[in-house]
Amino acid sequence: MVQDQNPQPTNPPAPGEGDDGGSTLETLVGADTVREKIAEFVNSLQGQMLTPGLAIEAALLVTALAPAALFGPQLRKFIQGQIAPRAPYGVIRRAANAFAHLATPIALFIVLQSGVLILQAFGSSTGLVSAAVSLLTAWIVIRLVTLVIRSPFWSRFAFYVAWPLAALDAFGVLDDVVRQLEAFAVPIGTDSSGAAQIFSALDFIRTLIIFGVLFWGASFVNHLVKGRVNAIDELTVSFKALLSKILDILLPIIALVAALQFVGFPFGTLAIFGGAVGLGIGLGMQRTVSNFFAGFTLIADKSIKPGDVIEIGGTYGWVTQMNARYVSIRTRDGTDHLVPNDKFIEEGVVNWSHADRTVRLHAAFGVSYRTKDLRKLTKMAEEAALRVDRVIKTPSPRCNLVEFGDSAINFDLRFWISDPANGTANIRSEVMLAVWELLAENNIEVPFPQRDIHIKSAPEGGHFAVEANNLADASRTRDQS
Repeated sequence: MVQDQNPQPTNPPAPGEGDDGGSTLETLVGADTVREKIAEFVNSLQGQMLTPGLAIEAALLVTALAPAALFGPQLRKFIQGQIAPRAPYGVIRRAANAFAHLATPIALFIVLQSGVLILQAFGSSTGLVSAAVSLLTAWIVIRLVTLVIRSPFWSRFAFYVAWPLAALDAFGVLDDVVRQLEAFAVPIGTDSSGAAQIFSALDFIRTLIIFGVLFWGASFVNHLVKGRVNAIDELTVSFKALLSKILDILLPIIALVAALQFVGFPFGTLAIFGGAVGLGIGLGMQRTVSNFFAGFTLIADKSIKPGDVIEIGGTYGWVTQMNARYVSIRTRDGTDHLVPNDKFIEEGVVNWSHADRTVRLHAAFGVSYRTKDLRKLTKMAEEAALRVDRVIKTPSPRCNLVEFGDSAINFDLRFWISDPANGTANIRSEVMLAVWELLAENNIEVPFPQRDIHIKSAPEGGHFAVEANNLADASRTRDQS
């Protein structure tokens, strides 16, 4: 073999270039394959857009709007005037009104479906119109369900679940999406035979959907049971609150376990995870768990219950709700104070209506030492308290002389009310106003603190003596006036 003695010099390949002149990055990502796919998709799209059949379908979609807009209002008038008035009240009447509300979309559906039949009769393609009909059908059905049932849950379910599924099915990609969701999975353990167990994204979505439906059912059952229990007068308020709290916690847990059971989730794999969660709860959620169990304790020992008038930490009001974490107290100002459950156990609470709603209040007052008939004064004060509407007669008011003070003879008027939920400061004010009017009518003086200065000795002729005499004269003049 003869070799060239003077070979021509060749340039070495540039960095990043292979033998075929392509870049290493293009080789790694398969750029040729990507370009082929994009070109194939563009050519297919252009070919379909330029076909006469697709042009006819597009024209049909546009022209179908005119007869639907004309026929829809007529259909609505017919339903509202002839069908809805004759329908009985309830679900059937709501369904008739829903059909009237969706008369124009229903008319469009009829026109498009008629167009599909005509196109099929002439052997033309119907893919685009059929997809539009499928989407319109799904939207009409979803709107009918939400208008008839009137449930926020089903409205959200239809918007986030049913409508996307209908759209994917209408464009024929639902099966591909399902396969991709099944392929995206994580191993979660092995079964008894040693086979690997996986949990896919499709299983997760199915769990969410099933849990949503079961949670809605659990909420409905919870509301139904609470209504029946609250209607039983023989049960105490504390027992009703305890049962309500148990149902609020137990039913969602049952719904979640049932949803996992439906998708075949292996509960044995939750053992380690459950231990970790338990440790996290013990360390990071101590206050939450404390409030949770404190709520059960408050209901079980009947220390407070809904409707009780209580006072805690300067907050005065009545209990409106007892939830898993807090107690809602409605004050006289119209505000709701959410007090954690454990605060009642740690700090204590004043329950004005724990055993009896009849409570005693105090109205203190004082009179001058010039008042002579003190026994008559106490009787008049008790009668003045009885003239106030909310003061009850039994137990009767009692006015006691409590001390001979520095400036006044002090009394304590004690009276009883049976409605502390209506406030205590306001009734105390009314009673004290009645006492003031009583004292004014009988010319009884309510004294104020006074101090007398007595000068024992002072040097004669000095500056201090002059000032002392002036101060004494001023004191005598004030006493005489």
